[in-house]
Amino acid sequence: MSFSATKRLSASVRNRLLAAGGVTTAALALSCAVVPSAQAAAAPATAHAAAHTTVVSSTAGARGNLNSWIRRALSVMKQHGIPGSYNGIYRNLMRESAGNPHAINNWDSNAKAGIPSKGLLQVIDPTFKSYHVAGTSSNIYDPVANITAACNYAAHRYGSIDHVHSAY
Repeated sequence: MSFSATKRLSASVRNRLLAAGGVTTAALALSCAVVPSAQAAAAPATAHAAAHTTVVSSTAGARGNLNSWIRRALSVMKQHGIPGSYNGIYRNLMRESAGNPHAINNWDSNAKAGIPSKGLLQVIDPTFKSYHVAGTSSNIYDPVANITAACNYAAHRYGSIDHVHSAY
């Protein structure tokens, strides 16, 4: 991307992206800053979500990287008969948290009700507790626990995380 395209994003948007997801998220967002017109309508919602997402300071369970978290989750899911694919998980978590295991949604109806969505796949506490997969951490911010609980929920509600193509 050219520097002039990057300049089109305001400093406040760049700063919110950095605050919401760190350098990787900001770089990903900046690399997608010039979007085709079909995707342009989604940009305000993404900017709004980034503006109202906070990052918690805990690093519990966040060792590794996105690839290793998804692969470990798939292994646990296989042991428990939970369907889902790498691509389905990746697509959903990039939409939900841009790959930030510490993301918290502070703006939607769940947040207004006092139960904000948390983690890679933006799970609320009651759903995490109900669909927690044995053998994973009880910490909602643990990437593997968050992925497996969300995929378990999606399997019960939609048949698989692979069938989820929007907020769920």
